[in-house]
Amino acid sequence: MTATATVTATTAAQQPVLSLRDVRVGSRHRREVRDIVRGVNLDVLPGEKVGVVGESGSGKTLTMLSMLRLLPRPLEVLGGEIFFENRNITDLDERGMQSVRGGGVAMVYQDPMTSLNPLLRVRTQLVETLRAHGAGKAAAHERTREVLGQVGFVDPERVAAAFPHELSGGMVQRVMIAMAISTSPRLLVADEPTTALDVTIQQQILDLVDSLQARTAMAVVWVSHDLGVIARLVDRVCVMYAGRVVESAPTVQLFDRPTHPYSRALLGSLPGPEVEHRAQLTQIGGSPPDPTMLQAGCPFRARCPYAFERCAEEEPPLLDRGHGSFAACWREPDTWS
Repeated sequence: MTATATVTATTAAQQPVLSLRDVRVGSRHRREVRDIVRGVNLDVLPGEKVGVVGESGSGKTLTMLSMLRLLPRPLEVLGGEIFFENRNITDLDERGMQSVRGGGVAMVYQDPMTSLNPLLRVRTQLVETLRAHGAGKAAAHERTREVLGQVGFVDPERVAAAFPHELSGGMVQRVMIAMAISTSPRLLVADEPTTALDVTIQQQILDLVDSLQARTAMAVVWVSHDLGVIARLVDRVCVMYAGRVVESAPTVQLFDRPTHPYSRALLGSLPGPEVEHRAQLTQIGGSPPDPTMLQAGCPFRARCPYAFERCAEEEPPLLDRGHGSFAACWREPDTWS
C-alpha cells in the first residue's frame, strides 16, 4: 500500500492543520521544467510536532517556503495542492495569503540577524505585524509586551525599545519567536532556528519553542539536518532526499528500526554516548544528486549498499512498512544484508 492510499484513513478522525499533496517546486527555462522538490506529500495534525530532516539541498526549506508562497525567483510551485485547515490555499491571491502568512502559519528562519529591519525598533516591528493582522493600536502594544515576556525577557520594555543591533543573536531569535507567536498561529515552522547561535543558546531556543508549543498546543514543523536534535523534539519524522520524502515514521519507530537505507545511514553517522572520544563515525559515501538532473530509478542507489537491478529502473513510491511507517525503498528492511 502506498502512503497516499493511507491518507483518508489517517485523517478521518482528525483533519490535518496542514496538508501538502504532490507538491512540486522548481523553475521554468523556456520550454524546460526543472523540478527541485518532487511530489512531496505531508500531513501535520493539530498540535503535532513533525520533524523534516535531510542533507543540505534535499528540499526541506523550499517545501516550507512553497507553503507560504515565499519562494525566491525564479522558483515557483509547479504542481500539487496545499491545504491549510482544510482550505485549499494553492491559488489564493496575495491578499488571501496575508491572512495565512504570519496569521495562521508563522515561520522562524535560520539567521535571526537578517530577519529584522535594522532601522526600526523591536516594538515598531512587532506592533506592525499585529496591526497587519487586525489588532488595534493599544491592543498591539499590550500584546507586544506580553509576548516578549512569554519568550523569557525579564525587561520587555527595554527590549521593545531596542534596535536589533543592540541585541545579541540569541535575543534577536527570541524576538523573532515572539513575533511568530504574537498572532497565535495554529502552525509554527521552525527552519533550523539555532544554526547561527552558540551551543548553550541553541538549547535555550529549542527548549523555548518546545515549552511554547506545550502551552499553546500549536502544531510545529521542525526543519533540520540534525537528527540528534529532532529526536528530542518531535512526534514524527519525515526524511527528505533529492527533493522528496523517502521515509515518514513515528520518531521512536524511525530511530529504533529505520525502513529506508538513507535514514539508516543518517542514524549511523550520529555519535552515541557509548562512542569513545575521537572514534571514527560512519560516513555516507558519495554526494547527494542534483534533483534537477536525476536519471531513472532511485536517486539514492549510487550510495546505497542494498541496491539491486530494480533500483536502477524504477523509483519506488512510499510503501507502507507498518506501525505508521512509510519508506520509498523496494527492499524490506529484513532483506538488508
